[in-house]
Amino acid sequence: MTAHYLQVILVLFPLGILAGIASTTAGLASLVSYPALLAVGVPPVFADVTNTAALVMTGLGSTVSSHKQLGEHKKEFFQILPLTVLGSIFGAWLLLSEPASYFTKVVPFFVLVAGLLLLSQVNKGKNNPLNLTKDESLENDAHSPIYKVAISIGILLVGMYCGYFGAAGGVMLLAILSATTTMPFASYNAIKNVSLGASNLIATVIYAFTSHIYWGFVVPLGIGLFIGGYIGPKIVEIIPEKILKIVVSILAILLSIDLFVKAYF
Repeated sequence: MTAHYLQVILVLFPLGILAGIASTTAGLASLVSYPALLAVGVPPVFADVTNTAALVMTGLGSTVSSHKQLGEHKKEFFQILPLTVLGSIFGAWLLLSEPASYFTKVVPFFVLVAGLLLLSQVNKGKNNPLNLTKDESLENDAHSPIYKVAISIGILLVGMYCGYFGAAGGVMLLAILSATTTMPFASYNAIKNVSLGASNLIATVIYAFTSHIYWGFVVPLGIGLFIGGYIGPKIVEIIPEKILKIVVSILAILLSIDLFVKAYF
């Protein structure tokens, strides 16, 4: 093991733990893990695909940690999972075929809208974010086709975004689920974590054959992400939902400002 790689481990492993916690509590892993890869010398596009590969471990950690919540909402999970996975396939293809900067000019607005939507629901009921009735929620099968298609497209686009870049993609999915479900925060957060973990896995398989993943960097970062991914859902069960939503919303808004400045100035 070279001295340089040891330094890489000392940077990526602890930041991976922090990123895993940020991912599974707030959907903001890339706020930590992507800059960490840039800091150790990985070029931007390769840092993006390497980050995606490492984030698979967050999904694994959160799956182990959130088995109870997932077991209680299997139906909703299997409604959302195919959409995020399919979206990630399109997003990965888009990154490889059109890694142009134009997309970065739109991203800040996506993140801002997600942050504001989540913030607007801070004072809603703990187990019923929008005071929805069961008939009005995502869990109801009797919704009009237009409603179902609209929600499905939204989730598909989030999966696509996560396959392409992913910064605050978890916040976007949290915002959609918070606005359309009667599930408690811990439950739809668990669904978000595992669904996006599966999306990252599919994107990683694509990148493994079509791009260059820095596997040596994936290992220390991924181990940290697994640990953080396990810890995060435990934190969500302890911290009040209102506080979590406020913190996540503020971080998303700040991130949108940072992305806006980088894209336009």
